[in-house]
Amino acid sequence: MTAVEATSGAAPAPGATRALEVDPLLDDPATRIVVCCGSGGVGKTTTAAALGLRAAERGRKVVVLTIDPARRLAQSMGIEELDNVPRRVPGIDAAAGGELHAMMLDMKRTFDEIVEAHADPERARAILANPFYQSLSAGFAGTQEYMAMEKLGQLRARDEWDLIVVDTPPSRSALDFLDAPKRLGSFLDGRLIRALMAPAKVGGRAGMKFLNVGMSMMTGTLGKLLGGQLLRDVQTFVAAMDTMFGGFRTRADATYRLLQAPGTAFLVVAAPERDALREAAYFVERLAAEDMPLQGLVLNRVHGSAAAELSAERAVEAAENLDGPRMADRADGQTRVGGPAATSPEAPAPDPTPEVPPAVAELTAGLLRLHAERMQVLDRERRTRDRFSTLHPDVPVTEVPALAEDVHDLAALRAIGAHLAAPRQAR
Repeated sequence: MTAVEATSGAAPAPGATRALEVDPLLDDPATRIVVCCGSGGVGKTTTAAALGLRAAERGRKVVVLTIDPARRLAQSMGIEELDNVPRRVPGIDAAAGGELHAMMLDMKRTFDEIVEAHADPERARAILANPFYQSLSAGFAGTQEYMAMEKLGQLRARDEWDLIVVDTPPSRSALDFLDAPKRLGSFLDGRLIRALMAPAKVGGRAGMKFLNVGMSMMTGTLGKLLGGQLLRDVQTFVAAMDTMFGGFRTRADATYRLLQAPGTAFLVVAAPERDALREAAYFVERLAAEDMPLQGLVLNRVHGSAAAELSAERAVEAAENLDGPRMADRADGQTRVGGPAATSPEAPAPDPTPEVPPAVAELTAGLLRLHAERMQVLDRERRTRDRFSTLHPDVPVTEVPALAEDVHDLAALRAIGAHLAAPRQAR
């Protein structure tokens, strides 16, 4: 369906989908955050980088926040290393006045920055030195996703960039990014944390008496499970963090509302495979349930063929003809491979056709079978895509073809961006 048909209300053809218009999205000054999300290994990092580069070269001041520890973004942008500080990307076309910055989330450093910003120096030192805090900040379930939300909130609050492009964390479930603030908030507000905070709030010997009398069974059980030293570390950490817990929940709620705001656009990234599109469909439904502004689907690594008019069946048939002295498919219906041309009493004898050398016939048959396999892949991807579109006909889609080489520089990222924004008829 064309943009004109979409706006005019014309019904789409069966299996047709609306085209995702990327350039209008990136050019719109009201668009302040683009979140690329989806299951692992579908190209979220590359998509985020390509969108950031395209937006910058169209005149916007952009920062790309990646959560990918593989450092592919740094390599493709010609930067030796990315860290928790935005770094300007050299070599972009700045004729339109745009800039591109990139950074990679340092989960522990972001947590440390929160502590340093919201606690007095003495308490901050105590928290940072606490063994339980060090374990929590380095690997507690959901911490990476929560810190990504924190960093997004920090970047938006600085109001230094026109556009923030977020590459969501690689995780087993694409929903972790949305769930993390609630999960960590529930942990910090939970019954266990409140119980551990109680002795510190009472203070001194009275606190220890309260702990020994009112919580002896719980702490005894926890002491067996965690060990006495770890339990003391947790209690010390909770006492030091007491004044900060409300701030975590407040900031998480603020960032969650930011993701729901009109200036945010979610792009679900997927590959044209059954499992990836099933995850994408689940995420589309979840975004709708959470009132998150979904912009569309990016379908990565879509296969194509310059000879799509030659079906898999005809390619296999032609390959079989080359394997033996049977009639080859030709428009005149007369040419044989490996033998003389057929004649009939009624028709004049055709010009003699030379035999195809066996090596050429073998190579051609092999290429035809490879083409047949490619067409089968195309057909499978089309059916999978159509199944998604049938379930979610209102989700606009753009496609990026499978490339022969990995993306490793700005030129390749530009090519990806051009594919993202290309009209479907031009692909």
